[in-house]
Amino acid sequence: MNRYDGVKVLLTGAASGIGRATVNRLVAEGAAVCAVDISEAGLAETAAGATGPGKVVTRVVDVTDEPAVIETVAEAAATLGGIDVLVNVAGVHKTTPIETLAVADLIMLFNVNLVGTALFCREALKHLPDGTGVIINTSSLSATQGNPYMTAYSASKGAVLSFSLSLAAELSARRIRVVPISPGSVDTALTRNADMFPEGIDLGYYGRLFAPFGIAEPEQIASVIAFAGSSDAAYMTGVNLRVDGGSHQ
Repeated sequence: MNRYDGVKVLLTGAASGIGRATVNRLVAEGAAVCAVDISEAGLAETAAGATGPGKVVTRVVDVTDEPAVIETVAEAAATLGGIDVLVNVAGVHKTTPIETLAVADLIMLFNVNLVGTALFCREALKHLPDGTGVIINTSSLSATQGNPYMTAYSASKGAVLSFSLSLAAELSARRIRVVPISPGSVDTALTRNADMFPEGIDLGYYGRLFAPFGIAEPEQIASVIAFAGSSDAAYMTGVNLRVDGGSHQ
């Protein structure tokens, strides 16, 4: 399937996990991808591992650095010859028990997860074509399902979801589609981080909510992103795609 032949994609969070898997999928389907991340080493690994008829160029950028984002999006459009699809995967995760919630953590989560997403959307819209342009933003199951110790993270991803739904309505006159993706538990370096859950946290709640289909592989999320950004989903906008293995049953 070469649904992405001739399609130019700008993708953030490309150095690992869902972002890397999505780069691999899109390149395999023929896309020209500008892969963006703060990790230069991770981007190099992503570029080296992507195979297929498409191609990858990389840019190192902090998604919260507004001048750098402006420059990166302009460079991506110039290098690729335009931007057809924007995929925002870049994000951070941290548990924040309410008794010890630090304002700095709250700001950090919103800056990366929401502000970075919004900045790339704003800048990419200067290049996305009316009628066929697509924006895919990564929210989370946590945006719509209560998760203990994740109030700050959940709020940031809830903000991404509501931002995306309103943006879809705003861009409907231009026929630019906006599709938020809400993954459940995914096996990535981020979720395997031993420091994600502070000592003493009761994880029993999560055991009771474990998805019937288990933990997802990044490739399973990437396949949904590839669908949402393709012409196969041309009549889809402003809908939250939950990819959660049945967690909401």
